[in-house]
Amino acid sequence: MLYCAGRAGLHVCYRKQAMTAKYTPFCLLGLFLFLYILPLQTRPLFIQDETRYAEVPREMVTSGDWVVPRINGLRYFEKPVMGYWLTAISLTIFGQNNFAVRFPSALATGLTALILFLLCRRFQKENAFLSFSAPLVYLTSLGVATTGTFAILDTPLTLFLTATLVTFFLATEETPGSSWEKRFLFTAGVFAGCAFLTKGFLAFAVPVLAAGPYLALQKRWRDLLRMLWLPLAGAILVSLPWAILIHLREPNFWHYFFWNEHVRRFLADSAQHAQPFWFFTAVLPAMFMPWIFLLPASVYGAYRLPLPDGPQRRLIIYCLCWFLFPFLFFSASSGKLITYILPCFPSLSILFAHGLTWWLTEKTTGKKHLQWGIGALLVLVSLGLPTLAGLHLFGPDYLQLFQRSWKWLLLSSGLAAMLLLLLVAFRSNRGQEKMHCFALSFTILLFTAHFTIPSLTLNMKAPGPLISRHAGDITPDSVVLSGEKVARAVCWYLKRDDIYLVERAGELQYGLDYPDSSHRKLNPVQAGTFILKHKGKSVLIAGHDEYSRWQPFLPPPVAVDASGSKGYLLVRY
Repeated sequence: MLYCAGRAGLHVCYRKQAMTAKYTPFCLLGLFLFLYILPLQTRPLFIQDETRYAEVPREMVTSGDWVVPRINGLRYFEKPVMGYWLTAISLTIFGQNNFAVRFPSALATGLTALILFLLCRRFQKENAFLSFSAPLVYLTSLGVATTGTFAILDTPLTLFLTATLVTFFLATEETPGSSWEKRFLFTAGVFAGCAFLTKGFLAFAVPVLAAGPYLALQKRWRDLLRMLWLPLAGAILVSLPWAILIHLREPNFWHYFFWNEHVRRFLADSAQHAQPFWFFTAVLPAMFMPWIFLLPASVYGAYRLPLPDGPQRRLIIYCLCWFLFPFLFFSASSGKLITYILPCFPSLSILFAHGLTWWLTEKTTGKKHLQWGIGALLVLVSLGLPTLAGLHLFGPDYLQLFQRSWKWLLLSSGLAAMLLLLLVAFRSNRGQEKMHCFALSFTILLFTAHFTIPSLTLNMKAPGPLISRHAGDITPDSVVLSGEKVARAVCWYLKRDDIYLVERAGELQYGLDYPDSSHRKLNPVQAGTFILKHKGKSVLIAGHDEYSRWQPFLPPPVAVDASGSKGYLLVRY
C-alpha cells in the first residue's frame, strides 16, 4: 500500500495510480454491462410504471403519432414526450420486448456515469482514483442500480440534468464572455430542454437551485443574470417545436400538465404520493446502500484531505450546492416518490468518492474508519443468511419468499459471495483493494436479485405471464375488460388500445373525460350487461380483490385462470 503524507504524498500516490488509470474505462464498462445490460430481459414488466412507459411508446410506433401521448387510445397528459420518444426508438430498433423497454433507462444510467468519469478526470487529473470511484459509487448504489434497470423516466431526467449542470460548471471555468463559455452555456440549455421534454418544469428548477447558490458563493453576482440567457435560448430551441405542436393538437395539454402535475403535486395537501418533509432524509440511507456504511469514513476523509484553491475545490463546492439545494427542494414538495431524488445522486457520488481519496494517504486513522463501515455491513450480511434460510424453510405460507428452490439457492449463493468479498475487504491492508472488494460484493448481490425475485412479488406486480398464456386465443374481435391496475399491461401484452375499464380509471380518467372516450368506462352493473351482450367473446382481466367486488354483478364465467392467490385473474365468458 502507498503510505503518504500531506500534499507531497498525494502526488506520489497519484503518479502510481496513473499506471493503472488506462484500465479504468474498461472496468467501468464491464461493470455497466454486467449490472445493467445483461439483466434487462430476465423478468416480466412490472405494473404500473414499466407497463405505462412501454405502452405509450408502443402506441406511438403503431399509430405513427409521435406528438400526443396515449394509453389505451386515451389521451395521457401526465408527462411530456421525450422519455416516450427514447423508448419508441428503442422499440423500433430492438423490437417490442422487455430489453427494448428498459434499454433507454439503463443507457441513461451508463451515460450519467460516463459524464461523472469525464468530469472528474478533467478537474482531478492527478487523482485517477476519483475518476474511477465516483462513477463506481454511482453505478453500485442501490437507488441507482434498481431504477437503472426499470423503465421509468427518472433515469433519463437524471442524465439530462447531470449533463446540464456539468456543462454549466464547465462554462463557469471558462473566461467570461469567451467563445467556449458561450458554447458550454448554450449546450447546458439544450440539455435542460431535453430534461423539460422528459418531466417538465423540474428541468429548470434543479439547475437554478444548484447553479444560483454556487455563483453567489463565488461572489459572481453579475453572472447570475448574465449566464442565464444562452441556456434559456438553448432550452427554448429544443422544446418549443413540440410545445407548439401539442398545443395545436391538444389545447388543454399545458393547462392540465402545469396545474395538475406541478402546482398541485408540489403544494397541495391532497397531492399524489403525499409524504412528510423528512421522507427523503429517511429513505436516502437505504437508497445509498452499501456506501452509506462508509459515510463516516468519507466525511472524515473529506475533512482531512488537503484541497487548495483551484478548479478541484470549486468542483467540490459546486457538487455540494448540486446535492443540498435540490434535495431540500424535493423535500419541500408535498408529493414524493423515492425516485424523485435520483438527480441528487451524481453530485453525492462525487462528494463521497472525494472523501474516500484520503484513505490512499493515511495508514492508521483512515483504516480504522473503513474497518468500522465494512465490519457493520459484514455483520448485517452474516445475519441475513440464516434469516433468509429460516423464512424459506420454516416460515408460514405468506412469508415464504420462493416457490422454487433454485431461486433460494441462487440468492443464498449471492449472499455467500458477498460475505466472502467483504471478509477480503475487511482483512486487506490496501485502501483501493478494500473499496473495490466492497463494491464488487454488493454488485454480485444486485445482479443475482434480478433472477431471484420472490414468487409472491411476481404474482402481484407482473401479470405478463398470465396474459401472454392466453394472448394467442384472444382474437381481434374479442371484447376485453380490465381493472385499472392491470390495464396498461393488458394493452401491452395484447397489443391493443381498445380495452374497457371497469369501476375505476385512476390516471386514465382524464382521457376518459373526453366525449369520444367516455363510453370506455363501465361500472360493475354495466360490465355485467356488456358481457352478456358479447357472450362467447368477452374476456375480463383483473385483480382478485377487484373481481371479488364485481362478481355479484357479472354472469357465470366459462373459464378462469389465475397468476396466484394474490395476483390476477383472466376470466372468459
